[in-house]
Amino acid sequence: MSPSGPQFSPSGPLALLHTSPVHVPVFDALRDEAHQGLELRHSVDEELLARARHEGPEAVADAVRALLDRAVADGARVVLCTCSTIGAVAERTDVGVPVLRVDRPMAAAAVATGLRIVVLATVASTLEPTVALVEEEARRAGRRVHVRTALVDGAWALFEAGDADGCARAVADAADAVGGADVIVLAQASMTAAQLLTTTSVPVLSSPRPGLAAAAEAVRSVRAAS
Repeated sequence: MSPSGPQFSPSGPLALLHTSPVHVPVFDALRDEAHQGLELRHSVDEELLARARHEGPEAVADAVRALLDRAVADGARVVLCTCSTIGAVAERTDVGVPVLRVDRPMAAAAVATGLRIVVLATVASTLEPTVALVEEEARRAGRRVHVRTALVDGAWALFEAGDADGCARAVADAADAVGGADVIVLAQASMTAAQLLTTTSVPVLSSPRPGLAAAAEAVRSVRAAS
């Protein structure tokens, strides 16, 4: 298969900060599909999400900084945080290289799509940060949006039990049941598989593909400036 996306040299790697190992093959596949040659370095810390869920995202700020510092010390030129719960904490941490949150491009796309936005999540701690992000992007775009949220009951338990298919089906069913919306946002990267299972006519957005594209563009910009 011939390359379909931009080419990268091995230098200037992109570091990805995950809170679940299931994200590693997802982002590797997206890289192979659209960003051939982009070097990814994965870091997984499941404890970050566990602590953030129980103590709040600010409780893991120091731990996030330590992981970002380590990534930069290992040669990262850009860091992408793939966890929506701690994305804001990572994004505002100054470690001398761009730190991006995977869901910002998705939030911007949601605002551009419509004013009635429904945010679905499988973890309650993700709802508030995602709503705040959507509203931030709406202010940036000069649009007044109405954001509703829904927690997909039982889906996270399925995910934690290793039933990724069951989790995706539960999320898809929840999306299909949404009414009165212009666009549906899947708040977590782990919900992406549900996007292919929905039957609703309402656009359903997920974060990994646009998030990785934004990070790849950041790597190109950093290399061009160096």
